[in-house]
Amino acid sequence: MDPGTMAIVFAAILVAVLAPGVWIGAALLVVGIAAMALGSPRPIGPAMATTVWSHISLWGLASLPLFIWMGEILCRTRLSENLFNGLSPLLRRLPGGLLHVNVAGCTAFSAISGSSAATLLTVGKITMPELKRRGYPDAMVGGTLAGAGTLGLLIPPSITMIIYGIMVEESIARLFMAGLVPGLMLAGLFVLYNIGWGLFTETGRAMREEPADFKQKLSGLMELFPIVALIVGVIGSIYTGIAAPTEAAVLGVAGALVLAAFQGSLSYATLSESLMGTVKTTSMITLLLAGSAFLTLAMGFAGLPRALAEWIGAMQLSATALIIALMVLYMLLGCFLDGISMIVLTIAVVEPLVRAAGIDMIWFGVFVVLVGEMALITPPIGFNLFLVQGMTGRDIGFISRAAAPMFGLMLLGVVILIMFPQIALWLPEAMSSQN
Repeated sequence: MDPGTMAIVFAAILVAVLAPGVWIGAALLVVGIAAMALGSPRPIGPAMATTVWSHISLWGLASLPLFIWMGEILCRTRLSENLFNGLSPLLRRLPGGLLHVNVAGCTAFSAISGSSAATLLTVGKITMPELKRRGYPDAMVGGTLAGAGTLGLLIPPSITMIIYGIMVEESIARLFMAGLVPGLMLAGLFVLYNIGWGLFTETGRAMREEPADFKQKLSGLMELFPIVALIVGVIGSIYTGIAAPTEAAVLGVAGALVLAAFQGSLSYATLSESLMGTVKTTSMITLLLAGSAFLTLAMGFAGLPRALAEWIGAMQLSATALIIALMVLYMLLGCFLDGISMIVLTIAVVEPLVRAAGIDMIWFGVFVVLVGEMALITPPIGFNLFLVQGMTGRDIGFISRAAAPMFGLMLLGVVILIMFPQIALWLPEAMSSQN
């Protein structure tokens, strides 16, 4: 069977398995079995066992459940409320008012959660009732929350970055460093959008908030201090080389437990729920990695990545043309898959093409995660759209239209990243030169 026919057969099998609602990780294992059966005489069982175990037992994955647990603890304690109470008096006087709390809150929580869903749900649970009570339009509230909630994929400690780093065997610490500035750039674009709405629309001008007095601002800073200290402790220890990502994750969990206990919001029920949430999320991601690892091996035996690389090479695409083609591909996939699944599903084929084109894999990690963020607000499967729909009660069409400006800003962010790759690379290069 020639590679083109084989690719069509594998894609058809994948679609047929996914259509009834089979988990993506399990579907990847099924396609891998088919690839081995059709393209290689090697025994399937031993190959699967060896490959899956070698990939899910990597030491680099040890930080994954720890960062997830840290976010789960913070989701279930009053630290998330402190985030809103601290940011509100500092930001509400800006044009756009308390909408900035959606963006700043998601940005800050992304730096201690690593999960887009946890970020959106935690911040939205606190900000949405207050914003609706003050009369902010549902379109702006839902749109900014859906867009800013995606920052959990990019701003470290990002779970998606950890998965990408494990799959392409790149430094997770360097990926974390590379994701920080683009993440803040994207948050800055969201802030500018809110300011523009507050300045140039009649509704936005009417929503201008009263300024907070010095006492309120001081109180806000005091409420923010524990969260800022935790962020600086976790991320700063990685950037300065004091701790590896796994060690920093342990520091984050310990800090979250101490803060929650000091606050009086750490109970047996909270601890039990946070552990169960961690187990569920980690198990889902591990199954994805297992399926991806076996599918990568199977496709390698079948010769599909090599054939595809030769086909792309014969087209003589420049690095920029390849990136644009991949951006279009990922935007199309984003209509049907979430960011993590999209990356896991494609990276085995895409990685050799990107390396052959001479593209920096650290930069490409930021690029692919940023495009993966766009998938979270792309209908009809955009996960963040459904989360916001559940919180607002609005139909999915309304939420999709509300999030459309955020999608446009993310696309602008991707274009800026392509034009100026040092946005992602200068921090890891600067930190490497100092060490």
